[in-house]
Amino acid sequence: MDFNYSPEQEAYRQQVRAWLEANQPPPLTAEERERISEDLLWERNKRWHRKLYEGGWVGLSWPKEYGGRGATFVEQLIFQQELARLNLPIGINVLGIIMNGPAIMQWGTEEQKQRYLQPILRADEIWCEGMSEPGAGSDLAAIQTRAELHGDEFIVNGQKVWTTVAHRADFCQLFVRTDTEAPKHKGLSALIVDMHSPGVTVKPLRQITGDAEFNEIYFDDVRVPKKNLLGPLNGGWQVLVATLMHERFGISETVAGSDVILTQLVELAKSTVIDHASAAQDPAVRQQIAQFAIEATAKKYNGLRSLTRRLKGLPPGAESSIGKLVSTELSQKMTRFAARLLGPFATLERHSHFAPEGDWMRRMLWAEALTIAGGTSAVQKNMIGERILQLPKG
Repeated sequence: MDFNYSPEQEAYRQQVRAWLEANQPPPLTAEERERISEDLLWERNKRWHRKLYEGGWVGLSWPKEYGGRGATFVEQLIFQQELARLNLPIGINVLGIIMNGPAIMQWGTEEQKQRYLQPILRADEIWCEGMSEPGAGSDLAAIQTRAELHGDEFIVNGQKVWTTVAHRADFCQLFVRTDTEAPKHKGLSALIVDMHSPGVTVKPLRQITGDAEFNEIYFDDVRVPKKNLLGPLNGGWQVLVATLMHERFGISETVAGSDVILTQLVELAKSTVIDHASAAQDPAVRQQIAQFAIEATAKKYNGLRSLTRRLKGLPPGAESSIGKLVSTELSQKMTRFAARLLGPFATLERHSHFAPEGDWMRRMLWAEALTIAGGTSAVQKNMIGERILQLPKG
């Protein structure tokens, strides 16, 4: 395989780089840093999303008929690499773009595609995923939230948990049990639920980072039009698996953070003093950073497997589990190592006057969450073992 980019792709990279450098958001002001909050960052990223959308950079690989640019997945990858190089956010409505939109394109009716896809790209309507429940975390086939069909409406009752951005969402791709008599993988369906419907209650969950972007959702006799069924009735397991594959592909590509964290880790080592010398001169530190660089490079080349599959016109497969597993666990290891270099300073929150650059404490805590989101690392290992290595089930 030729890993080099073509002259046309390199020219595209220069186009992306020039636009991002000319249009990137200004750094936070001193006043903004003092009162930094989730709401402030959301509004800031919302403005950035609008600028990206107007520049034609949102949903690059989406078909033109649905508002995308119809770009190749290589061009999408180049764009994400350039975002990461400048350490820029990818905007808002991330789940809508990497999960809900692709799921609607794959499973939705023409009416659903026309109704929902364009507002997802513009971030006029924010989306969330209704999957995990208190009794169905990793085992999503155990979902108990029920939807009973009465005439032209489903009546939904149940609870979801760990639902990202549900407190800001306008719609939810909700997975429910529609046949209680069928085997657990056979009786599920996917619904498009208006989060402003009567009977929907959202309760934010405060995380260890101090943020509250995860939520509980309660559904109490929520009425959902039958036309909002996404995919076949009682065929929701296939929709769920496809949606998760899109998510894992998206996470493995957008936790682009591996290269960014590695670069920042090198700078941190240079500026940190150990035994009256730069930590970057310590052989053990240098060896560990070199190991991270090796793993980041291996991750990048392994990621080309998923990219090759997409270039062939195929949906993401089980190989996306490798990218998700490696990306999240490598980020976790690097942020932990940063904490070791910083010592007690790693425990300072970003509001502290003495906090080091990089907000390492929050990033270390958030890295733990990423090994759970989109399917735990244990689940990913099972999928790799069973679906790629063809190992017998334990």
